[in-house]
Amino acid sequence: MIKQKIKFFFHSIIQLFWPATCINCHRSICETEKNLCKNCWNELIVCTGSDYCPRCGRDASIAGRIEGSCPDCQGKEIYFDGIARAGIYAHGLQEMILAFKNGKTELDSTLGFLAASALQGSSFYKEIDFFVPVPLHWTRRLKRGYNQSKIIAGRLNHPTAKISTELVRIRKTKMQPTMTSPAARAKNVSGAFAVRAGHSLTGKKVCLIDDIKTTGATLNECARTLKDAGAIKVFALVLAVAGQKM
Repeated sequence: MIKQKIKFFFHSIIQLFWPATCINCHRSICETEKNLCKNCWNELIVCTGSDYCPRCGRDASIAGRIEGSCPDCQGKEIYFDGIARAGIYAHGLQEMILAFKNGKTELDSTLGFLAASALQGSSFYKEIDFFVPVPLHWTRRLKRGYNQSKIIAGRLNHPTAKISTELVRIRKTKMQPTMTSPAARAKNVSGAFAVRAGHSLTGKKVCLIDDIKTTGATLNECARTLKDAGAIKVFALVLAVAGQKM
C-alpha cells in the first residue's frame, strides 16, 4: 500500500510538470489515450479499415474482385506478389506520414503499430524471411538523417523475419510526386536499385517496406530487382495507398 501511494505521488508530480500531450497535434491528453488525442485517433480511423485489393492495395470490395484482384490490376505487370496497407493516404494518416518524413520521428510508435497490425492481418505474414526497407539515395538519406521505411521496419514484430538492407539505391532519382504520369514514374526509377554484390536472396521470400504507394512504380522496380537477385516471392507493406476515393 505504501509503495502504491509513493508511486501515485511521483506520478502525479510528473503529470503536473510534464503533462501528456498528443504526439501529433500536441493537445493535452490523458495517458489512456495512448499518445494521440481523440480527434487524431478519429482521423486515423477514417483512413483505415476498408476492403482493398490484396494485389495492388487500392480500394476494392471482395465482390468486385476478378480472380482475387481488382479490375484496375487487370493487364498490368506487377512484380510484387501481394500487398498489405495500413490505410489510405488522406486526412490524419496523410498528415502523420508527411510529418514523420519531415523530422517528427516520435510518430514511429503509432505508425509502426498501424503497419504491424496490417502485416499481421495479411495473407503472407508467416511466409516472410526478410523485411527490406525501400532505400533512399545516400544524399537524401544524409539530408533527412534517417530512412523512414527502415524505422517502420524496426517497429514490426515477427517470429523469424529479420531486416535486410542489402537493397540499395544506386542512382539518384527525381522525387516521385513531381512525376505527372505512371509511365514517367516508372522511367524515373528504372535501374535505380541493386542488391549488394555477394549477397544472395536465392529462394527467399521478402517483404518490401515503404510509407506510400501511389502508382506502385517504386515497389515494382524494387520487387523486380529482388527477384533478379533470386527472391522467389516479394510482398509489400505500406502505411498508405494514395489515389483513393473518399
